[in-house]
Amino acid sequence: MLSPAVLALGATALCASGCVWYLPAAADLRAGADRPVSRRLGAAACLTGWATVALSAPLLLAAASWTTLGAVTGAGSATALLLAGLARAHRAHEERATRRAWAALRLRPPARRWPARTGLARVFLWWFLPGYVLAAGAVAVLLIGETVGR
Repeated sequence: MLSPAVLALGATALCASGCVWYLPAAADLRAGADRPVSRRLGAAACLTGWATVALSAPLLLAAASWTTLGAVTGAGSATALLLAGLARAHRAHEERATRRAWAALRLRPPARRWPARTGLARVFLWWFLPGYVLAAGAVAVLLIGETVGR
């Protein structure tokens, strides 16, 4: 099994490379009321997720128990998922309000522009998510086997 220092180094490297997600999210939160509520909630979810990963590095270096690390990671993940769900619900509400406003004007709303690479993103997620779940399961089996084998 890897030492906690190596795992902490990996978590730190992951956080450093994740700046392409959390820096725009921080900018969205700093913009305040200039951004829709759904976007700010999504940004808060993003920052919560990355803060959870960032918090795991010092916990690993401090040799915190796996129970503590799991509790912190679980709480952070649950909070991020809750915020992401709220962001999605607010986004749906905002879209309905926009449609009602366009209907009140008796105009057709502008057509939504979909990204040209939507199909590629779906294929990527179709293969990435099962692989990610499989890898996480394999790590869990290895950790449980290491704990039981002692």
